Amino acid sequence: MKHAHLGSLDVSRIGLGAMTMAGTYTTEGPVDDSESIRTIHRALALGVTHIDTAEIYGPFHSEDVVGQAIKGRRDQVVVATKFGMVSHAGGGPGVIDSSAANMRAAVEGSLQRLGTDHIDLYYQHRVDPNTQIEETAQAVAELIAEGKVLHFGLSEASPDTIRRAHAVQPVSALQTEYSLWTRHVEEEILPLLRELGIGFVPYSPLGHGLLTGQIRTIDDFADDDWRKTNPRFTGDNFTRNLAIVDEVTAIGAEIGATPAQTTLAWILSRGDDIAPIPGTRRVARVEENTAADTIDLTADQLDRLNALRPAAGARHNDENMAVIDR
Repeated sequence: MKHAHLGSLDVSRIGLGAMTMAGTYTTEGPVDDSESIRTIHRALALGVTHIDTAEIYGPFHSEDVVGQAIKGRRDQVVVATKFGMVSHAGGGPGVIDSSAANMRAAVEGSLQRLGTDHIDLYYQHRVDPNTQIEETAQAVAELIAEGKVLHFGLSEASPDTIRRAHAVQPVSALQTEYSLWTRHVEEEILPLLRELGIGFVPYSPLGHGLLTGQIRTIDDFADDDWRKTNPRFTGDNFTRNLAIVDEVTAIGAEIGATPAQTTLAWILSRGDDIAPIPGTRRVARVEENTAADTIDLTADQLDRLNALRPAAGARHNDENMAVIDR
């Protein structure tokens, strides 16, 4: 597989997101850790070197699974995880806390669950409004000096936050949602990342599953599937957004590619500093996704994909948008 560069960090240009290994999307069926581990092993065999997880996934369960899967294979993997959405001082999961003390507790737990002595890429999961980003960046710098962390990342950070953090400790990667239906980063954030030499890791590159072409109704979603509260999956917005999927499907059919492969091939065309992390816990899906590495879209096909209508609806509900740094 071809590789991408996140700052000075070399990764496969298609990674594997491990959020669903904690059961985030219930439509994939019951969580089976052995299947998740097989999926990670298959990804590694296919040339994937970049595995992304977080302490909040589960919480903690995804890191446990990744740790089991990479045992004896640590040198094959760039391990990325995230801190700051679990308060270890009593607040618990879902409480944003990027204080230096909380980060110290978080990193020790992640290292133990992952079964490693260092984290390759350590992200602040969401910007903490109660902690100056300079304090957080300095705390990461200290962990880097100690060898517990090798590279610093940010997730869903604004341009101002990115600049301020980078001035204290160089940021290797920014993780933010990006796909054919979520392109807000192109106006200001991507140019800034390239100015500063920061790589970009798109999460949800397949539009929370919609851009795979496998979802035609939300009636199959379980009651606790959070997509039922996502504006893009509700009401008329969902119907309008299916039209985007239909256009992607038609373009992919011209070259024998699935909608997911077509979508990922489009993202890969955006630059060698972009490394998406499509998430799955299924071997078949990781095989499908990684095959996008071999797909070359024509100039005409890229033009048609670039011209797709914007997605209808906000990319998150009000509660989730409230914790995104803007």
